[in-house]
Amino acid sequence: MRKREYDFWLLFAVIALTAIGIVMVFSASSYYAAFTVNNKYHYLIRQLLWSGVGLVLMFVVSNIDYRRLALLSPILMLVSIVLLILVAIPGIGSVSNNARRWFNLGFTTFQPSELMKLSLIMFLSFSLAKNHGRLRFFFSGLVPYLLIVGFVDFLLLLEPHYSCAILITAVAAVILFCAGARLLHFFAIGGPALAAAAYLIYSSEYRWKRFVSFLDPFSDPQGAGYQVVNSLYAIASGSIFGRGLGKSLQKYLYIPEPQNDFIFSIVAEELGFVGAFTVIAFFLLLIWRGIRISMNAPDMMGSLMAIGLTSLIAIESIVNIAVVTATIPVTGMPLPFISYGGTSMLFHLVGMGILLNISRNNTYSLAPVKGAELLKRARQGEG
Repeated sequence: MRKREYDFWLLFAVIALTAIGIVMVFSASSYYAAFTVNNKYHYLIRQLLWSGVGLVLMFVVSNIDYRRLALLSPILMLVSIVLLILVAIPGIGSVSNNARRWFNLGFTTFQPSELMKLSLIMFLSFSLAKNHGRLRFFFSGLVPYLLIVGFVDFLLLLEPHYSCAILITAVAAVILFCAGARLLHFFAIGGPALAAAAYLIYSSEYRWKRFVSFLDPFSDPQGAGYQVVNSLYAIASGSIFGRGLGKSLQKYLYIPEPQNDFIFSIVAEELGFVGAFTVIAFFLLLIWRGIRISMNAPDMMGSLMAIGLTSLIAIESIVNIAVVTATIPVTGMPLPFISYGGTSMLFHLVGMGILLNISRNNTYSLAPVKGAELLKRARQGEG
């Protein structure tokens, strides 16, 4: 039976963001790379390679039925857990910036938390599509999934990787809620979860300073507020049309590693409000198409997987932009497709391949029950 074509606007948004990311990684990193490794093309070459591999895998995955891929999700989940355990072991995991999050493979590094994001979305969608009716019950339905997410968070906190733990928890909550979990149950566990988060923040002087610095970053411009202050300088100096591509001043070691989490500041400085709004518009386009795909998926598993993949991009992009504009406390969350990072780019593109496959998996000769209707039934507690 003939399948639909790819969702054009989703594909367009992904390729546009990837292309913008490659250009901006080079622009933001050229001076830093020349200063640190004596090769201004260092980060550009790696971003190009990972983007190329990721795009190839995206198109390969987009032609594999997502239902078949979902069958592998328990294995992927197990592999991801094993890798998170291994990376936390001294001598195996590689340390950078006081965190043990990477495997050093010699020619490159690999961050298992990026694989975990995708694995958890696929596993939860696969499992909940069969067992969503049990979510009406707290201990026998919701708690087992919370324990899985909690165990993953525990492994991430060992690295430590707090931002990824927050992200994975938020995405899992979206999937669980859409699958039928009750709001009352979320409220019941929300209090203890917030208390635990507050303890983690307050128990570390470094985390506490970063948490409160967004309230007034200029009160400590050379300390906890340093990144945010220079980010705001970059954004403000960009004005409407920006300084021009490649003409950022803040990338000259004022913003540490400008190709990473604070790359949106460089976008705003060089391309101005117009460039920054264009990037945001592409993310909004991607999110809109992702939600639409979820609502029109042929089955509940496809709907949950699509909303999980879409919420992953949505939460990461919203949090990153909120951080660089001093709207929320600083956290190390990259901007999808734009920030430098090979493993992140690879698995984001693979995730978009799955989303593209869901978008084209409805057949013209069938009239399947729409995913939106299935999710509505789950919310109402129907089996």
